Amino acid sequence: MDASGRRVAIVVSRWNELITRTLLEGALDELERLGAPDVEVVHVPGTWEIPAAAKALLDRAERRPDAIVALGCILQGETPHAGLLASDVGSALMGLQTSSGVPIAWGVLTPVLRRTTCSAATRRSRPSTGRASSTATRAARRRRRPSR
Repeated sequence: MDASGRRVAIVVSRWNELITRTLLEGALDELERLGAPDVEVVHVPGTWEIPAAAKALLDRAERRPDAIVALGCILQGETPHAGLLASDVGSALMGLQTSSGVPIAWGVLTPVLRRTTCSAATRRSRPSTGRASSTATRAARRRRRPSR
C-alpha cells in the first residue's frame, strides 16, 4: 500500500505516556513504511481531549488531514469510569468521522489495570498502531480528495 500524497494526523494522549509513546512510535514507523510524506502529531493531555483535537484538525481550511489516527490508553480499574470514557471518546470520534468523511482510526487501548498488562500492552501495541495507521491511509485512498 502506498500513502504518498496523503496528509495524516496523529492525535496522541500524554496520559499513560509509557504506553502511548510506544503507540506513537509504532504508528510513525508504519506511516514511514507506507511513504506518508506529511504526518502531523498533535499531543493532548488525555484521551478525553482526542475528539476536540481531531475536530480542530478537521475544521481548519488549510492542511486538513486525509486521515487521522487516534492514540491513547485508558486503564481499566475497579470502577466503570474507563468504560464510560472509552465509549464517549469512541462515539465522538465516530461522529466526526461520519460527518466529515475523513477516516479516523481507533488506536486507543483499554487494558485491565495490572502491572504485567502495561508491559504486555507496550510490547504488543506497535503492531496494533501500525495496523491503525495503515487502515486510516487505506481508507483515505478510497475516499476522493475534495477540491481545496
